[in-house]
Amino acid sequence: MDKVNVGKQISAQKPLGFWALFAIAIGVVTAQSCFVSTLQGAGLGGGTFFVALFIAFLLTICYVSTYAELALMMPKAASISAYTAVSMGNFIAIIAALAGCLAPIIFGGPAELLLVDYILEVAYPGLFSHIGIWLLVLLTLLNILGINIFAKIQNVLTYAMLVALLIIGVAGSSNAVGVGYSAMAIGTQIGNTNSAVFSLVVLAIWAFLSIEFICPLVEETYLPKKNIPLAMFAAAVVILIIHTLIAYAGMRQVQANDLVQSNFAHWLLVYNVFGNNGRLLIAVITITTTAGFINTVLAALPKMFCGMAQLGQLPSFFMRVHPKFNSPWLGILFVSSTIALPLWLFSQAKNILLTLVISSATIWLFTYIIAHINVIVLRIKYPTYKRAYKSPIYPVLQVIGIVGMGYAIISNAPSSELALTVYINTAVFIGFSALYAFGWVKYKMKKGLFETEPINKVSTGR
Repeated sequence: MDKVNVGKQISAQKPLGFWALFAIAIGVVTAQSCFVSTLQGAGLGGGTFFVALFIAFLLTICYVSTYAELALMMPKAASISAYTAVSMGNFIAIIAALAGCLAPIIFGGPAELLLVDYILEVAYPGLFSHIGIWLLVLLTLLNILGINIFAKIQNVLTYAMLVALLIIGVAGSSNAVGVGYSAMAIGTQIGNTNSAVFSLVVLAIWAFLSIEFICPLVEETYLPKKNIPLAMFAAAVVILIIHTLIAYAGMRQVQANDLVQSNFAHWLLVYNVFGNNGRLLIAVITITTTAGFINTVLAALPKMFCGMAQLGQLPSFFMRVHPKFNSPWLGILFVSSTIALPLWLFSQAKNILLTLVISSATIWLFTYIIAHINVIVLRIKYPTYKRAYKSPIYPVLQVIGIVGMGYAIISNAPSSELALTVYINTAVFIGFSALYAFGWVKYKMKKGLFETEPINKVSTGR
């Protein structure tokens, strides 16, 4: 068989190339709640928020570089649990993985689906009912059909979303008539940036979380050494451009107080630019952003659970795959059900959205800190181990990432009351994860809590 045909065969077996990975990374990050957070930051800081966005982008480059090194060093679906099992043992590995897996399910997923219901009800009163749960059911069924179906759906959702966002950003930025800040005032605010900008980084960084969700899909990736780092870095740059454009449009077209106080700031922006004619555009943004996020969660997290089960960190039923579609269908149903339960519980609680989002993000940041520590520990433990990608200027990016993410956790909420609720949610979540990890490692795996796994065993499964 010639090289061309061999390449086509490998590509068919591993269908996720650069553009598919890029669509996945963009789709999972550009959720509705991220745009609300960005617009609230724009209202609070004006032009200063652009500096905060750039700082958040630099922190993103740090964690993307870290995950690229880890994912290609141990190309397993288990992702963070595999890396941490080798560096710090299964106890910390399970806590980190559950924090990175279950936080977006329990907190982030319901928040996004609730926003779908709320926005479509405002735009088209009485026309849609419980669209969030029906969207979840549809995407669950489509993901069970396999990775090829998932990738095709994600491509359509992501590129439709990007077109809609560009229309909003360009129209809002180029429209000279607006009730917000003038271009000159925004420039002056940028020039007057001071240390207070770091309080805005907390809001800005939500726009960049979860690009690493492509890492559990490494075993379905074509040319992962090239495509995984390139897709993550490209996604980070595009996200910076999109959110900068949306923030500028928001500053120009909406009064600052309205941006800060609204849970639906993206709807205010669209309405102020397009009036009632913008209803279809906001519907497209709402459905594509949320569907892209949920679609990726349903694809990536069951893969991660499957990888953890292969390492013995979760019950073996997570390894079961559909006999026809080769999808981890039990894991997909588990993830879907875990999103559906809090969605039902919080269906009438509109004021809980910000709490859900910040709780999810805080737990995520905890996982990023562990990932950065993993790189440092593994560089010390395995200095000569072959790495397909090495994070540059080591350990500078890791140290910056640890300090920056730590600061974001400490400064995670705009009020002391909300901060207390978020810290309680985080402590309870990590506490239950630690209880499970303790019992499972000690009594099921029968290993020491901090007993590390050999890197060759984790990387090859042997």
